[in-house]
Amino acid sequence: MKKWTIALALLLTMSMDANAQGFLKKLKDKAVEKVKDKIENKVERETDEVMDDVLDGKKKEKSSKKNRNDADDSSASASDEQPQATTSSDFKRGSVILFQDDVTAEQVGEFPSKWDMFSGTVETKTLGGVKAINPTDNAQIQPLIKEQGAYLPEEFTIEYDFYYWNSKDDVALNDMKLILAVTKDRSEFPGEGHDVGDLTAFVLKHGVCDTREHGYIFNGNKDGAFEYSFKKGWNHVALSFNKRALKVYFNDKRVVNLPRVNQPTWMCFQVPFEYENLTFIRNVVIAKGAVALYDRNAQDVSAVEKAIQETGKFVTNNILFDTGKATLKQESMIEIMKVADYMKKNPNVRFEVQGHTDNQGSDKINDPLSQQRAEAIVKALEGLGVDGFNLRAVGKGSHEPVADNKTEAGRAKNRRVEFIKK
Repeated sequence: MKKWTIALALLLTMSMDANAQGFLKKLKDKAVEKVKDKIENKVERETDEVMDDVLDGKKKEKSSKKNRNDADDSSASASDEQPQATTSSDFKRGSVILFQDDVTAEQVGEFPSKWDMFSGTVETKTLGGVKAINPTDNAQIQPLIKEQGAYLPEEFTIEYDFYYWNSKDDVALNDMKLILAVTKDRSEFPGEGHDVGDLTAFVLKHGVCDTREHGYIFNGNKDGAFEYSFKKGWNHVALSFNKRALKVYFNDKRVVNLPRVNQPTWMCFQVPFEYENLTFIRNVVIAKGAVALYDRNAQDVSAVEKAIQETGKFVTNNILFDTGKATLKQESMIEIMKVADYMKKNPNVRFEVQGHTDNQGSDKINDPLSQQRAEAIVKALEGLGVDGFNLRAVGKGSHEPVADNKTEAGRAKNRRVEFIKK
């Protein structure tokens, strides 16, 4: 069949005229060109795809290499980091309050009733809705202590809050002073004008705006300086003195640590400038007791024994519970063991174990919770060998605060346990 078809085609070809043959040649040439174009296009597409794959591979390889380099750089950066230096933040308020003024009961526009003045102008004002003492005109003020002579014991703490402005236009002098005097006569400022000197044990100078550098004078004429950046708003200053050692804390960070300072007798503030509405002070607390004295050669007397000898009770904020529960946290056992050691050495002494809460939540919740927590502590003490006959658990709830429940710092102080000798 194929042979007949081929033969017929040959005959037809031979019988065609020249025009027909020319037409077929053109048709053939177009078909060849189309096939050629199709092949070229396919080759071009395949070439492009291959090139894309190659380029993508290089990009991926480059990206991978970059990632490896980044990882190497990160590793190198981590290994080059300097170790972080740390220091102790060991401040604890004294256990017996000698003087306290949060200014909340004062009348705005009046001289604060718990204070006395050497010179200047002092008035109770509000700052952002909060009452505070505003000294100006080179004001020199001291707590109003009715007893004459020295009132600062061998161990004491002083705390206060002040307002830091961060910046304030046209302010030349911008520091205030906490002054610890060494005289028994409290009727005269321990210095002349802006100067303080031989009549002081310690003077702390810190800015109320636009400064990082602060300074101090101790033992009459020795001085020092340090840097600290306050945040804008209310900041907390605390000082601890123990027989000879003096420490200062800004917002719980220790900034001054002096091993030997003369025994102070009383304190005052000085504001050496005349700017009105610039310096504000509140929450001043003076308490008996201090941060434990560091002396590695001295015989160790436990903080529990020391507090009970001096005040008849041991107060701690280091016994912690799960939130809203009476379940002791494991780290609380360190403090409970200290109490247990004292109690076992004094087996004839009875104690009331009081649990205190802050004011978060209702009394319906806080009262039984504080009782349950006190009972949990008694149970833990019994487990450590303390005679349960000498222990009585009492829950006080939030009814006996020792600090302002409006702040987190105040609420933290109110969440406490008291072991009271009976």
